Amino acid sequence: MRHRPRYYTIRFLLVGTVFAGSWAAFAIIGDTWLQMFTAVFMALVSAQVALLGHDLAHRQVFRSRSTSERVGWLTGNLANGMGYGWWNDKHNRHHANPNHEELDPDVSPGLFVWSKRQAGLARGIGRLFGRYQAQLFFPILLLEGINLNWSGIKSVVKPGLKNRAVEAALLAVHFTAYIAAVFLVLSPGKAVVFLLVHKAVWGLYMGSVFAPNHKGMPTLVGKHQLDFLRKQVLTSRNVKGGRFIDVALGGLNYQIEHHLFPGMPSVHLGRAQAIVRDFCAEKAIPYHETGLIRSWREVLTELHRNGEPLRRPRGRTHLPTG
Repeated sequence: MRHRPRYYTIRFLLVGTVFAGSWAAFAIIGDTWLQMFTAVFMALVSAQVALLGHDLAHRQVFRSRSTSERVGWLTGNLANGMGYGWWNDKHNRHHANPNHEELDPDVSPGLFVWSKRQAGLARGIGRLFGRYQAQLFFPILLLEGINLNWSGIKSVVKPGLKNRAVEAALLAVHFTAYIAAVFLVLSPGKAVVFLLVHKAVWGLYMGSVFAPNHKGMPTLVGKHQLDFLRKQVLTSRNVKGGRFIDVALGGLNYQIEHHLFPGMPSVHLGRAQAIVRDFCAEKAIPYHETGLIRSWREVLTELHRNGEPLRRPRGRTHLPTG
């Protein structure tokens, strides 16, 4: 649980240097279609910046809430055009009740239905989309970057957000500088394609990092008898893969440990795993861990299964019980 200021100092410097360097390279390369490769690289770096924002939100970097929040505005609002306050509130509600269909905003019904119960309640476009949601899952993730930006904008437009003025100002600076830089360097056609590629790859990367954590795992409804330990472990999935996966997923591949100890620096989660896994085995609590590709397959399989009621003739769709 010990904080790691030296580790985070090095990580922030590395990511920050690469982030700034990618924009410098963008300006030097100039008006060419080769910039689409730059857009892909920048999207990967933007995701690493967002993963630092995640650690800040859990106060893994700084003990102070106010310091964590201020630096979070830089990694979220300023660097990525992503509302830090909105996301932090949503993510805290997710941690309190992971995969609870009524309390976790990450599994609230919308385009996707996360259980057969939700499929039985689906209406309108949700019914149509839910039939093919497994096939559409990764294509829809290409829009997740735009969705994150739009959600941040909506959070500062309506009243109620703490530090609304600061977050709105930083979002305005981000979008003004971001769009101006792209259109100053690239011709209009290339600029539009660059923006689409950058946001699409960023959204796909972010979704591919977060989806394996809980999607396809058991969901909860109403009041339940699970204690904190079981509530967190049974709804979470770990992803194996060694050092590369640790870096690519920002430590979120140790999702079970992260949910049990959200304030633990991400670099320590792998060390805690052996203790948690042995304890779960001792208490006969299922501990689910798999590879990255297998985790995506499990997500898609469960999405296809949950959409099954929507693929029946309309009169035969029923609300599952139990």
